[in-house]
Amino acid sequence: MDERPEPKHLETAQKTGLVVVITGNGKGKTTSALGIALRAAGHGMKVSFIQFMKGDIHSGELDSIKRLSPEVEFHVMGKGFCGIMGDTHKFPEHRDDAQRAIALAKDKISSGLYDVVILDEINNSLKLKLVDLDQVLGLLDARPPLLHLVLTGRDAHPEVVFRAHTVSEVREVKHAYRQGIEPQKGIDY
Repeated sequence: MDERPEPKHLETAQKTGLVVVITGNGKGKTTSALGIALRAAGHGMKVSFIQFMKGDIHSGELDSIKRLSPEVEFHVMGKGFCGIMGDTHKFPEHRDDAQRAIALAKDKISSGLYDVVILDEINNSLKLKLVDLDQVLGLLDARPPLLHLVLTGRDAHPEVVFRAHTVSEVREVKHAYRQGIEPQKGIDY
């Protein structure tokens, strides 16, 4: 029989909503955001995960995140990566999808129903001009004081980085893809 004491839960003196940016050219930004969603769900927190890109391939996180319902909801808004990996969609289609994602994010952020809102690949969307800087900064400005807002994707804009509370950069040291190994189910998607 295990005689270890119950774990103590850390309580902060002051509850504060954080802006978290996960950026860089390495693998693991979305996975890190999914970890935040998993952790938040474990505390009974309500999470909205909005994916701005990647919608053209089925990914394991789509099915696994459903198991965290009703605490976590997942919205795939894009048609895939814009301008790479055999993309057949025109720029205006990608921009329209990203604009719908911005509108959804605005609704979720202002609803008061969520503890965490995750904007996956929004940094890429900004870099590719699918969304505008003033729209992203507007989401930061609209964030209620206790809401945690997570922004992922490569090439985070300096102004977004400046305004964030926590910024993590995922750096690629080595990647199987650069060795000619195709993406692997359960690891890459």
